[in-house]
Amino acid sequence: MAQASRAKEEKAARLDADAWIAAAFDALARGGVDAVRVEPLAKALGITKGSFYWHFADRRALLEATLDAWAVGRIAAIREQATARGAPDAVLGGLADLYTRHANLRGLTIELAIRSLARTDEAAAKAVRSVDRERLRHVGELFGSLGWPGAEAQARAVLFYSYLFGQSLLDNKVVPAAARDQAIRALIAAP
Repeated sequence: MAQASRAKEEKAARLDADAWIAAAFDALARGGVDAVRVEPLAKALGITKGSFYWHFADRRALLEATLDAWAVGRIAAIREQATARGAPDAVLGGLADLYTRHANLRGLTIELAIRSLARTDEAAAKAVRSVDRERLRHVGELFGSLGWPGAEAQARAVLFYSYLFGQSLLDNKVVPAAARDQAIRALIAAP
């Protein structure tokens, strides 16, 4: 019995804030923001709530750390993806493929949960704004590299991301892959 208790204490000591944030992301993917609760997370991690309170003051602190981690991760990803070598239309096509052909459903579910929270939560809204600004800036630059003037390049960036998020809601039988490909080609065409 003492060995089991000692092993549990050692596991809790090794668990860092990043493990709690990762567990919060898993909960977001499974059940949205309401699923990010201390007791269920502790149970999923196989430890007591004491470890949680070592790293976070409360659930709100965990949510804010999770939002920060999400924003940092999304911004790093878009910087990497949008600065890929190649012709701007090829880079834009690759970005479109990430949301269509190679969609990360877990990531999309997390993003939708965070965007839903952003409607009523200022910290979530701030994270969403920072990600959106970065996405639109980089994609606007790509459209600018295609030859679109500044305002048109930014308008196309908005249309591009609006399409990418919206297309995931469309029925595949109504808008099949070929129609989606045609829409992206039309959108990323040079002027």
